[in-house]
Amino acid sequence: MHFVQSLRAPNPTYPPYPTFARLRAPPPQPASMSRKPRTPSSPRPANAAPTLIDVAKVAGVSPITVSRALHRPEIVSEAARQKVLAAVAQTGYVPNALAGSLASNRSRLVAIFLPTIANSIFADTVQALMDRLTLAGYQTLLGLTGYSAEREEKLLEAVLARRPDGIVLTGTLHTEASRQRLARAGVPLVEAWDLSEAPLDMLVGFSHEAVGQAIARHLLDKGYSRFGVISVADPRGLRRCQAMLDALQAAGVEGTPLEVITPPATLEVGREGLRRLLARAQPPKVVVCSSDTIAQGVLAEAASRGLRVPQDLAVMGFGDLSSAAQVYPPLSTVRVDGSRIGEEVARALLARFDGKDAGRPPVRLDTGFTLIDRAST
Repeated sequence: MHFVQSLRAPNPTYPPYPTFARLRAPPPQPASMSRKPRTPSSPRPANAAPTLIDVAKVAGVSPITVSRALHRPEIVSEAARQKVLAAVAQTGYVPNALAGSLASNRSRLVAIFLPTIANSIFADTVQALMDRLTLAGYQTLLGLTGYSAEREEKLLEAVLARRPDGIVLTGTLHTEASRQRLARAGVPLVEAWDLSEAPLDMLVGFSHEAVGQAIARHLLDKGYSRFGVISVADPRGLRRCQAMLDALQAAGVEGTPLEVITPPATLEVGREGLRRLLARAQPPKVVVCSSDTIAQGVLAEAASRGLRVPQDLAVMGFGDLSSAAQVYPPLSTVRVDGSRIGEEVARALLARFDGKDAGRPPVRLDTGFTLIDRAST
């Protein structure tokens, strides 16, 4: 709603002498219009929202204990906290988050940036991270970047205005404007699902280049020599693929085709990618995909064409989704411990919030990965 105040220029014509108006008392208001101020002893309206004092009375504690239990639960006893939570549930009280943040200089908000929620590859990480932060009394805000550093930059501008206590970014590729803004803000930051020689602050993830190299060695050792690669335009996925292509070239395997398709990763992306690869003069004997979802699309397209897996075409994915072991044939893939990444990110942030990492270097943690060899290769 917009309010417009009308401003008028003063009348340039003034009377030659000052004029005076007779002052009159305002007419008496009708009885129906008169308002009697409510005294402190007056009953509160029945529909009034419950207050912090109401919660304190029900819980049998002081108002300051209620405030601390809701905004700084780590400094009150568990018994007092449970009393307050029970009273909040009974009264229906809604804490004033803004008041709490002003009093403690904390928003108790952590922003998490993800490329997408179209598939579940990040689900374990987000679930573990949110669970741990919730137990510590923090709320989370999700922002979707769509694999775009420019979109991440715009989201950062909006999120920093809310004064979050911490930020979690997926990956280490950011615009220069984002890097400068984050450096000035001084907000505790964790870059996840990646490694970097020059992280912005804390870092928890794994090397995508090492994944690509390991896949190349593994499939070469199994005797494959005609490769094809399918990826969406995801910077981390493309780095894995490029590292694999470089390793293949170093081993003497030249001209491996790479099909890059617009995200998000879906079954249809896998099917379309395989159609393109099979249309080439020399179709591959093994297809490596940047995600399990794409790989499952490749399996579907292969089945529709009567191709046997792995006899006619081998397939490998990435992520080890819960469905990877259940498709037919079971999918070879790369397992990343997403839950551990989420837990370690939360641990790093909470240690920073509580000042427990003072004097220590920022967290730099490589969570690694595992090759899972199943029937599709």
